Formats: sequence, structure tokens, C-alpha cells
Amino acid sequence: MIKRRGQQEASLSFLDVISCGFGAIVLLLIIAPIGEPEKETDEPVIDVNISEQQQKLFSLRSDIKNYQRSITIGEQQLADLQKRLLLVEKQLASAKTQLDGKKQSVTPEYLELQLAAQVLTEEMERLLGENYQSKNQVIGGIPVDSEYIIFVIDTSGSMYQSAWPKVKTELANILDIYPQVLGLQIMNDQGDYMFPDSRNQWITDDPERRKAINLKLNTWRPFSNSSPVEGIQSAISTFYDPNKKISVYVFGDDFSGRSVRGVVDAVAQMNSTNSSGERLVRIHAIGFPVHYQGSPGNSAIRFAALMRELSNQNGGTFVGISSLE
Repeated sequence: MIKRRGQQEASLSFLDVISCGFGAIVLLLIIAPIGEPEKETDEPVIDVNISEQQQKLFSLRSDIKNYQRSITIGEQQLADLQKRLLLVEKQLASAKTQLDGKKQSVTPEYLELQLAAQVLTEEMERLLGENYQSKNQVIGGIPVDSEYIIFVIDTSGSMYQSAWPKVKTELANILDIYPQVLGLQIMNDQGDYMFPDSRNQWITDDPERRKAINLKLNTWRPFSNSSPVEGIQSAISTFYDPNKKISVYVFGDDFSGRSVRGVVDAVAQMNSTNSSGERLVRIHAIGFPVHYQGSPGNSAIRFAALMRELSNQNGGTFVGISSLE
């Protein structure tokens, strides 16, 4: 039998090599990472600040609460206003009822006073209505047939210190006599205008203007020489118009001029008559008893004499106030 030992040794070496090779491959598989390689991307990385976003969220929630609170307050205020409106409407209805009752109880004399009006021209008919009827053209002895009124007021120290509250009262009373006139003007006894911007022109008559006149009287005090002559002459020379019915109301307490007759004659030349022989500008006068202490002073007597004569010759009336109260 032939023995082959050499071939067996070669076979064992080959197996050792093979085993080592497989072992190396297994080791490589264990060490190497498994899966696809990471791919590079160009997408930006978003860095989210959670704390900052939370603060914004809290701020928005706070704003919402404030808006809701404002809406609630507004709704409450609206409800209060609606309640007040209802209350005012009730008060207005009550006042209207009371006014209707007073209208039913007014005296006939009061109705005559309210219905006293001007002698109507076409323009006054437009203002007061075609059906307006004049019940009386004289109130308290003063004719009220004029469509334009001028007040000439003594603004001297004696008037301002002693008679001014009464001046305001009487001016308001005279304006109340006239429901509406086509024009007004206020000047002092020197011819200075209460409203300088209305110089040489008529002031529109309306409730707001009448309130403004009353308010202006509180502080209006231009220079005065205690003589109404300059104011009367300025009123007639500036505003005389044969197509207008004008009344001049003179407020004063004394006359410091030289001649009563001279003033009367001068006014007569300026204030001519119409075809019916009537003066186109009526002159009324209101005398205030400032200088009547025991017995009237000479200047007060001369004022009364002057204004009585002027009123008599120019279709007006002189009224002497008995008291400053």
C-alpha cells in the first residue's frame, strides 16, 4: 500500500487560508456601516426659538383680552346712553305737555303782545307768511311797525355803573316785541358800533345774533360824552332809506349838549317825510332815572325834554323808566 502524506499537509494549509479569508470578510462586514451614504442637501436649517414664539403668543392673548374688555365697556356705555336718551325723551314729552297747557291758559293781553307785528311789506310777508294778521301796531305806547331797528345807547360812566342791568333788560324786552326784523344795528351815543365789522351795514336778525348782543353788553363800553346827538345823526345819515321802515331806540340818562332846539331842527332836516307826511325814521327814547336822587338834575331834565320832542316830531314815543330795579 502506497502512503501519500505530502498531499494531506497541503490540503490543511489551504483550509487555513480559506478560513482566515472568510473571517476577515466577516470582520469587515461587522466594522463597516450598513446602509446608503448620507446625501448632501441644500435645504436651510430652521432655527426655531420656542421661548420667543411663546412670548409673542402671550402678547397676542393679552391684546385679545384688552380688546374684549374695551368692547364690554363700550357696550355698557352704549346701554347707559340709550337709558339717558329714553329719559330725555320722557322729559321732553312732559315739557311739551306742560307747554301746551300753558298755551291754553295764556291771557288775551299776552296773545295780543305776541301777535303785534309790523306793517307788512312784500319782504315781511315772505318772512311771516301771507296769512299773518297784525292785531296791534302799538305796544306800551311804542309803535312797532318798523322792519329795521337801530339802538343808540349811552355808554357813559353813570349809565354803566348804575343802569346797565336795566339797559340789558329793556333792550331784550324791545327785541321781544319784534318777532323778526330785516336788519339790526347797535351803536353808542357817539356813533361807535358794537360790532365794528358790521360798520355801515345791517346785522342779520336771528336768535344767535340776539344772544351775541346780550353777551357783548357785559363788556362793551366805548367812550361817551353823555349826549345822544352824534349817535342819532350817525344812525339817520348812514341808514336812512326811503324804501325802508326804520326805528331808532335811544337809551340814555342825561343830555350834555348846548341846545335842545338845535338838535331837534337838525334831525328834522335829516329825517324827511314821505308822501303821507310821515317821518321815515321813527325815533323812540327810553330814559333811565340815574340822576333822579330826590330831585332830577338839570342834565336829566334836558334829556327828557329833548327826547320827548324828538319822539313827538319823528313818530316815536318817549318812555321814562320809573325804577332801576
